[in-house]
Amino acid sequence: MGDVQFAVEGREATGKGANRRLRQRGLVPGVVYGGGRAATPIAFDVAKFERLLATSHSGHNTIIDLSGPAAVSGKTVIAKELQREAVRGRITHVDFYEVDLTTKIDVEIPIHLVGTPVGVVNGGVLDQQLRELEIMCLPNAIPDSIEVDVSALDLGSNLHVSDLVVPDGIDVMSEAELTVATVLIPRGLRDEATAAQEAAAGAPAAAPAKAEKSE
Repeated sequence: MGDVQFAVEGREATGKGANRRLRQRGLVPGVVYGGGRAATPIAFDVAKFERLLATSHSGHNTIIDLSGPAAVSGKTVIAKELQREAVRGRITHVDFYEVDLTTKIDVEIPIHLVGTPVGVVNGGVLDQQLRELEIMCLPNAIPDSIEVDVSALDLGSNLHVSDLVVPDGIDVMSEAELTVATVLIPRGLRDEATAAQEAAAGAPAAAPAKAEKSE
């Protein structure tokens, strides 16, 4: 059983004209696929779906029980792919993937960095390079996100996917060598360090102490 129930309706007409008529009713097109069956065209209330995503703790990874026409009613799905307008970001199409609650699926979850790196305290800048982690797990065990403590990162240090710790039962699919976060050394700070090193390297050696003359 899914986290929420969501109503959809059947859709037969396709093309720009049909989609325009849907939008006039506050609907957008979508498909339901998976389970070894051909994709079923549907339409749904986009405002209600946006609210579902906004209020669910799992976001687009919410497990949904569909209601509507017989072809899709009772199916448990996940919003596998959302298409949005480039400028306003409004949903224009959704692919719903039918899931088996006993079989692992491939999803992406957000990566949240917590803590203040040592390197930031020393003048560096934290740069998060990877914001989502690809994993495989059972549909009902999808984490809302993964929290990563970056407190120990020093200047120039990196955190990789291979360093992440995930709950039991979850398989990490992202490449192990990908950089999640790094503490950058600002140019000014780097120049200061280089100048100090060069000054130390160029300093004349201390003159040996002169022996005292015996009277």
